[in-house]
Amino acid sequence: EEVPDTEIPGASRKMSSISSPLRAIIRLRRRYRVQKKSRLHLELPREKPSELLHTRLLQRQLSLNRTSLYGSSMSFFNQTSFETSQYFTFDTSVEQPAMKKSRRKKNRRKSRIVLYPDKTKRYLPTEEKSKAKRCLLLLIVIIFFQILNAIENLDDNLQKYDLDGLEKTMHREVFGQKVAVESIMELLKDYLATHIHNKPLVISLNGPTGVGKSHVGWLLAKHFRSVMDNDFVLQYFVMHHCPNGVTPLTCEIDLSKKISDMVTRAEIEEKIPLFILDEVELMSPVLLDTLSRFFEPNQTNEFLNAIYILISNIGGHEITKFVIQNASAELLHQQKGVEELLSIIQPVLIDVHPLWKSADIIPFVLLEKTHVINCFLEEMRREGLYPEQKHVENLASQLSYYTTGDKQYSRMGCKQVVAKVNLL
Repeated sequence: EEVPDTEIPGASRKMSSISSPLRAIIRLRRRYRVQKKSRLHLELPREKPSELLHTRLLQRQLSLNRTSLYGSSMSFFNQTSFETSQYFTFDTSVEQPAMKKSRRKKNRRKSRIVLYPDKTKRYLPTEEKSKAKRCLLLLIVIIFFQILNAIENLDDNLQKYDLDGLEKTMHREVFGQKVAVESIMELLKDYLATHIHNKPLVISLNGPTGVGKSHVGWLLAKHFRSVMDNDFVLQYFVMHHCPNGVTPLTCEIDLSKKISDMVTRAEIEEKIPLFILDEVELMSPVLLDTLSRFFEPNQTNEFLNAIYILISNIGGHEITKFVIQNASAELLHQQKGVEELLSIIQPVLIDVHPLWKSADIIPFVLLEKTHVINCFLEEMRREGLYPEQKHVENLASQLSYYTTGDKQYSRMGCKQVVAKVNLL
């Protein structure tokens, strides 16, 4: 039987009403599967990275097998690249910052290059001159001129006192005391080179009688009187200026006044006074105490600029004994012998008075017979007498001597030479 047409649309409506929910369910199920696959795909590297890598490699191998249709050579190349590629990773996360750094460095290096326009001369950038260099150069020039001025002042002072002429005179007229003369001249040159000092110069001439100590004092006084005024040289003889009848207090006042007045006048004229004190062994303790106060370094400036020459026979016995015992050793002409002799004399002098602690001690040794002959010749020339060598040797043999081996040392030095010449 034929179904009426009115029933067919109703059935189709029923089927469409049933199939539409089914389609929706199928779509939802497909979406669920797709999302599940994508989730598994995301979770596989975290849980099982080795399996994921293996699956990727299998997929790549399959893709390479598919491309083998294009040629055997191409498949072989892809196979080898596949085999080698399993030993490498393609993670570029570490390389990217290094590449960025290298690019930055290259950009910086490129930016430092100075590009000059064509057809122009290239010049180096001008350096700015520092003002500190100019100040340093000016300071060096100032110091140089100050040093040069100081050297010129030293030369002027030495020329003013004519110490070279004094040295020649002393070497010519003082016999047998070469070491002593050199020591005196060295001390004078060092002290007179400048007018600023921290203490006065005190030179003590010690030795037995007749060896030339007083003669050196006389030569010093004569020379300094010629280069300076007579007001700045004082020769003080104890037996003359302070005889036995005068009280020590009067001698002390007189000596203090003379030294103070001369030092004050010398300071005004920028000169250094010279005090020659002979026969110091005869000074009373009061006079020695007065002198020691002038020798102290803690004084006003004018009292620091002064030269004191002390002449005495103290330590003469020790010097005589040392010379006789060491005549054959030639120690007197060596620095070692001079130091040994000073170590013997200094305690003797300090025991007399502590003022010798601040003095430079110059020992005068015994004179040999040849030195005494020279004293006779010099004195006879002064008196205008014609010196005969035999006659002079005869006069020298009349004196008494210490005999040690092949050497003869005069007991009285040249003390009796003047008296012998006056009898001619």
